[in-house]
Amino acid sequence: MNKLKLVMIGNGMAGVRTLEELLKLDAGLYDITVFGAEPHPNYNRILLSPVLAGEQTFDEIVLNDLSWYQEHRIRLLLNRTVVRIDRVRRRVIADDGTEAEYDRLLIATGSSPFMPALPGNDLRGVIGYRDIADTQAMIATARSHTHAVVIGGGLLGLEAANGLKLRGMQVTVVHIGQWLLERQLDRTSAELLQQALEQRGLRFRLAEQTQALLPSRQEPTRVGAVQFANGEQAPADLVVMAAGIRPNIQLALDCGLPCARGILVSDTLQTFDPRIYAIGECASHRGVAYGLVAPLFEQARVCANHLARLGFARYPGSVTAAKLKVTGIDLFSSGDFLGAPGTHSITLRDPIGGIYKKLVIKDDVLVGACLYGDTRDGAWYRQQISERHNIAAIRDRLMFGATAQDAR
Repeated sequence: MNKLKLVMIGNGMAGVRTLEELLKLDAGLYDITVFGAEPHPNYNRILLSPVLAGEQTFDEIVLNDLSWYQEHRIRLLLNRTVVRIDRVRRRVIADDGTEAEYDRLLIATGSSPFMPALPGNDLRGVIGYRDIADTQAMIATARSHTHAVVIGGGLLGLEAANGLKLRGMQVTVVHIGQWLLERQLDRTSAELLQQALEQRGLRFRLAEQTQALLPSRQEPTRVGAVQFANGEQAPADLVVMAAGIRPNIQLALDCGLPCARGILVSDTLQTFDPRIYAIGECASHRGVAYGLVAPLFEQARVCANHLARLGFARYPGSVTAAKLKVTGIDLFSSGDFLGAPGTHSITLRDPIGGIYKKLVIKDDVLVGACLYGDTRDGAWYRQQISERHNIAAIRDRLMFGATAQDAR
């Protein structure tokens, strides 16, 4: 019997996890071809920050080396960018002319850094922060230059800033929001984080609008400063754009697949063409495009189930949780940690221990949590939020986490 042909566009964490799950279910069902735009096998993008900080090497964050693809007889085509999907002939075509026929197609193209349309954003030294090539460029710049500006005070921006500081650069983080990590932290925990990072030498400009990137007087083709809307400037030999991401959906648009903030997928991760699946940051499920790794791995299990023709798994969406570790500071948040109308919060603050905890409750159900300094119970709180347990009986012990419940 001829095997079915599975082609995957993209060689990142979400897509390769889907292949791993598929191989567990039915290793012999498909001949698999993978197109990867980068020259590397699959690696852990979450650990780019430790590589930038000098704590790990690239080899240490590779998840599936070349021998893994060979062992599973996966045809891996690196350094090839797919430029067209022909849905009629069921083929994909790469920029070098390589073609691959499919019975099932998995689009796992991920996302790209959002590059604001600022004057000067094409100068040398202005980069996004998305892959190992960006990381290596930042490391190289830190060896020969002094001043770095990170635009964006989210998870990625703070990790970039921390790594560049550890590499010896003077780093300023510019953020348009009123406080750092406004999607992951409330104002109190964000202020605690900012104070701790300032003690480590990082500088911050909050509620600040960037107006232009100015060339260096010594190197006119290179960035030299950032200019703000109020006319002030900050020196910048390196500008890292960490102001959000955009799903890579152009291939899907070009071949007629419906998209809206991502490639539209069903609870089976299928697009409007049932032969084509999409997963990861390029996919939009029930109006949400997930950028954290846990939801993407949940999608991978469901997608693999259907690719293996089992057909019973469904992806209902994910309760997201963010966990960040910057210079030894532990942070966690999940659910409605800000507290919508109709909720109320209980908080614990230990200034000496550097701990802040906030739990948000609605109708005797935990709906949100924000933890600073002590995140040991984060997974347990996330479970309570996801499973919507009634916490009335443990309300007085809820702040003290899972162990307090077991001790009773």
